[in-house]
Amino acid sequence: MDAATHNEGLPATREPAAPAPAPAAQGWWRDAVIYQVYVRSFADSDGDGVGDLRGIRGRLPYLRALGVDALWLTPFYASPQADGGYDVADYRAVDPLFGGLADAEALLDDAHRLGLRVIVDIVPNHTSDRHAWFRAALAGDPTARARYHFRPGKGPDGALPPNDWESVFGGPAWTRTADGDWYLHLFAPEQPDLDWDNPEVHAEFEAILRFWLTLGGRGVDGFRIDVAHGMVKAPGLPDIGRKEQARMIGAQELPFFDQDGVHAIHQGWRRLLESHGPDRIGVAEAWAPTTERLALYVRPDELHQAFNFHFLRCPWEAAAMRAVIEESMAATTSVGAPTTWVLSNHDVVRHRTRLGSLERARAAALLLLALPGSVYLYQGEELGLPEVTALPDEARQDPAFHRAARDGETTGQDGLRDGCRVPIPWKRDGGSYGFGPGGSWLPQPQEWGALSVEAQTGDPDSTLELYRTALRLRRELRTDTGETLAWLPVPPGVLALSRPGGLVCVLNTRDEPVEIPAPGRLLLASAPVGEDAGTARIAANSCVWWAA
Repeated sequence: MDAATHNEGLPATREPAAPAPAPAAQGWWRDAVIYQVYVRSFADSDGDGVGDLRGIRGRLPYLRALGVDALWLTPFYASPQADGGYDVADYRAVDPLFGGLADAEALLDDAHRLGLRVIVDIVPNHTSDRHAWFRAALAGDPTARARYHFRPGKGPDGALPPNDWESVFGGPAWTRTADGDWYLHLFAPEQPDLDWDNPEVHAEFEAILRFWLTLGGRGVDGFRIDVAHGMVKAPGLPDIGRKEQARMIGAQELPFFDQDGVHAIHQGWRRLLESHGPDRIGVAEAWAPTTERLALYVRPDELHQAFNFHFLRCPWEAAAMRAVIEESMAATTSVGAPTTWVLSNHDVVRHRTRLGSLERARAAALLLLALPGSVYLYQGEELGLPEVTALPDEARQDPAFHRAARDGETTGQDGLRDGCRVPIPWKRDGGSYGFGPGGSWLPQPQEWGALSVEAQTGDPDSTLELYRTALRLRRELRTDTGETLAWLPVPPGVLALSRPGGLVCVLNTRDEPVEIPAPGRLLLASAPVGEDAGTARIAANSCVWWAA
């Protein structure tokens, strides 16, 4: 199916004139809304049940009309797909599952013509075990082995792992090879960790970045750096001394994450990005114990953005939200960087389910879009999609689930990453609700049709139209909002903030309505607002925007 006809059967999409990219001097990323495309689950053009690059091309007008500034694509490189493409066998090739290099170039050209920037994933912490380097390492090549973490085992016969590190997916972080040595993998055994103390690793990834920055002429607009906090390990690979280490990630210091040495790598990458122009960016997927540690990744000579997982993890409590917002902004402001906000992604439970209701998810979205800085949206959140929790075990593909099932475990990560990766619905009916001409690689729930783009388009009460309106208003206010906010006095359980330019955002996290003096002209609300004689009645678990 040609990308130009991929939207057949959908209602006409409102397509404003293509917005010009923000001038580079202003730093387009500082207040950008970036839409995450999980490539496997966005749109399928060839009917094999898996999303692809041509499918994305066909849906670019939808993203432009939605009102986002850029899209971030998850890995589409050549891969055995042991972990959804985050096990890369060739960083300069497109996996045939998703298309070819010509499809990547065409996607970049189409996106840029529409005023959309494109960020791609880069996976530098580890490769696939099918990568040519690792194949050579297993064959005994000492030069290739030096690019990874190979170590002898402990014990008289070397039968014990070199240390007590655990994989994020569960079980030991070490696998023994046929010759008796062990190699490190912080994730699946099919994802051996690279040794960034080796200069050859640095040189190879600099060449990979240049390849994508120049593809087809203009190239990509930036990189989301997977496991940006994990590329350097503590000298000597010391033991940790406790179990369930995955629960410590982002909360406590670990010898394999957030080591100071990662910053020199990212500083080098910043220089490389700037050599291709001032508008190419690096985005860190970084888990750090504190917001202050996270801010180190976005110093002026380092990366441009870092995901704020402290906000994502915040409970539905007004006081907790305010504290996280203040701490996050204080940390990034101290280094002159914008704060980056996110509620969902391909690795966590969708926030509609995590927060407990669609009402809370809609309210959280309005709060998110009112905050100063940049915002990341995960595909399908604009449709109010919930986590799919009833997937049959035989359909699941998350390696963490299969490792736990193989080892007879019932605790820890249990495959819930599959639940947020179910292909999104475009049409009310059909075998895959418009995802593609065939089925879908993960089964979609029967209620998906009612949540589709087709079903929600034009319905003023739908979540899709709420997002479209919020993004339009955010764009209109963009030149006035700046990167500051002020808190307003409100009852317990309520947040109220004002932004330069006159935007007032009020969030009610309580399970009952609250009344406050109306702060101005009503712009947008996630639930109906009652107004009478200067008083506003804000519904339970809702958010409201006013123009002061």
